[in-house]
Amino acid sequence: MDPADFLSVAGILAASGAFAGFLAGLLGIGGGVIFVPVLYFVLVSVFEVLPENAIVVATATSLGCMIPTSTVSCLSHYRARNMDTGLIRRWSPWLILGVLLGSLFSSRFGGLWLSALFGCVLLLSSANTLLRAKAPPLRNELPSRPWQALMAMFISGFSVMLGIGGGTLSVPLLTLFGMDPRKAIGTAAAIGLFIAVPGAVGMLLAGGAVADPSLPPFTYGRVCLLAVLCIVPFSMLLAVLGARVNRMLDPVLLKRIFCVLLILTGLKMLANALM
Repeated sequence: MDPADFLSVAGILAASGAFAGFLAGLLGIGGGVIFVPVLYFVLVSVFEVLPENAIVVATATSLGCMIPTSTVSCLSHYRARNMDTGLIRRWSPWLILGVLLGSLFSSRFGGLWLSALFGCVLLLSSANTLLRAKAPPLRNELPSRPWQALMAMFISGFSVMLGIGGGTLSVPLLTLFGMDPRKAIGTAAAIGLFIAVPGAVGMLLAGGAVADPSLPPFTYGRVCLLAVLCIVPFSMLLAVLGARVNRMLDPVLLKRIFCVLLILTGLKMLANALM
């Protein structure tokens, strides 16, 4: 890659990091819904990586990018008391178990179908949230502890497979059971941290599973560290701003912004899988 192309790619990644960081703070989504499509596009279009390998590297690299972004977002929401710390303590072992199972499944069966799954999950999640933006919750409390354990494993398992932070699934589920949207977003930021750290470490140690000479330099396991270095500084800076804006917006408006983002991303990823 010549210097001009490298600067163009670095600029695209930096811009995606800034945008994703802002959304991580604003909506508690960790940034994966932005990182995965952008990384997939760069890997396929610039580095000519095979699509079935590109989606795996994109999801793994997204998890690495989300660690600092989720950390900053999580701390900002914690200071603003926008977080259910009791739920995080109860769910933490089940979140980690879900990550381990999702990582194992993804490493054995990853491929282009992940892009289609990513798109379908986003479209279903956004449709549910958009249609219920002003609707009353299904119930005003979470289900029993065993059901909560299954919810936590479902959120973390699917999220690590898709390279997203958990907010895409956890925010709709938590608001469905009566949690205030702002607190659900802050709690989702913490959930994203439990997903990103073990998920990224697992993908980093899974060396050699994606053997493609077209992979970018400094790609270890399934994580492209070069992309992480371009994205992370900007995502961290903007995550704090997003968390501040979150406290100024109406909860219903937050839900609708969340839905529009998911619909656009879901359609793009589904189109990539079907083309």
